[in-house]
Amino acid sequence: MHRLLKYLLILPLLVTLAGAQQEPAAPHAAAKTADGITLPSEEAVNGFLHEMFGYDSSLSWKILSIKPSPAEGLSEVNVLISGAQGKQGNKFYVSADGHHAISGEIIPFGAHPFEAARKQLNRDVTGPSHGPADAPVTVVDFSDLQCPHCKDLHPTVEKLMAENKNVRVVFQNYPLPMHDWAAKAADYGDCVSRSSNEAFWKFIASVFAAQTDITAANADEKLTGFADASGVKGADIAACAAKPETTSRVEKSLALGQALNVDSTPTLFINGRKLPSVPYEVLQKLVDFAAKEATAAAK
Repeated sequence: MHRLLKYLLILPLLVTLAGAQQEPAAPHAAAKTADGITLPSEEAVNGFLHEMFGYDSSLSWKILSIKPSPAEGLSEVNVLISGAQGKQGNKFYVSADGHHAISGEIIPFGAHPFEAARKQLNRDVTGPSHGPADAPVTVVDFSDLQCPHCKDLHPTVEKLMAENKNVRVVFQNYPLPMHDWAAKAADYGDCVSRSSNEAFWKFIASVFAAQTDITAANADEKLTGFADASGVKGADIAACAAKPETTSRVEKSLALGQALNVDSTPTLFINGRKLPSVPYEVLQKLVDFAAKEATAAAK
């Protein structure tokens, strides 16, 4: 619960940036979008990170995006940190005057803060699902098949599906750029789901179980085998995974997550409420609460 509250209120994300190093660059004039929104330049962001965290040369960073944030007057900066412990995505916000940086998670506010996300997800999710289409609660799981935390969460999701027959669970591919075979696995998963919804859930369980044995070099062989074992023809799935239209479908799933400010995996949405990975007991309470709220709203 402490982790959940910490996430919902504010996360000191800049702490995880400590030590990031890149060649310093002089701050540059702020850029403007086509809509006239002022954004910090890459030079300014690099200069800030160098001044703040350049004391440790063991880490490096890459700027992934600088864009308007959901909150008016703030720019959102996404960076990828690389080091001995692997790679991690982080974000922070910059004020319109370019003089202040803010760490933390921007969350919606209001009497019904999750309604906009709920409607967008109900309209735009495309992934394979488990449970009735008209269920009062929809859980959307943005996941990366190479992500260790997604692997850890998957048994919780499976338990939720087994114990809640009136809950719809949707899997949305969200392969992260720091993972070298995640995008390929997403393509295979997309193709398996289009062939058999039942086979898809067997397929991803197998991929998660063998996650540490899969490499970029053997991914095609492994994934084809898992597709065969799930009950579909692996050779056909491999051919499907190589098609541009398959990659396009995965990219649409990524775009949906990005529109909803998904910046790490796993990220869950329960009737539009964004959450990190949580223990099963917390997840069940949130699902029960969402069901109660949905029933009350329908009356």
